[in-house]
Amino acid sequence: MAETRKLVVVITSGLDDEKSSVAWSIANGGVASGLDVTVFLAGPGADWARKGAADGAHLNPFDPPMKDMVRGIMENGRLLVCPPCAKVRGYAQEDLLEGAVLVGSKAIHEAILEGAATLAF
Repeated sequence: MAETRKLVVVITSGLDDEKSSVAWSIANGGVASGLDVTVFLAGPGADWARKGAADGAHLNPFDPPMKDMVRGIMENGRLLVCPPCAKVRGYAQEDLLEGAVLVGSKAIHEAILEGAATLAF
């Protein structure tokens, strides 16, 4: 049986940047295509993991609501958050969405070593 291919999407764009919508859309498209998807949030991208942050965001009227795209990854992939990026914003684990994990870049390096394709926004 063939091994599932992996995709790592690094999102450094925040709640008001349309690149975020593109990144989440591509990540969810990867899930729909059968890829094992990991999203790593860094810099302003860490805001996406804060509870309630995506609820009111809708950056592109032709994309699904942002909260639905974030939920798509939460339910079908992995959501990782850069610890220093969260800390500088005052976020602790309890401030993040259930299932989001504070973890360093080593986690994505492991996926890359396993052959993951990577995209950054």
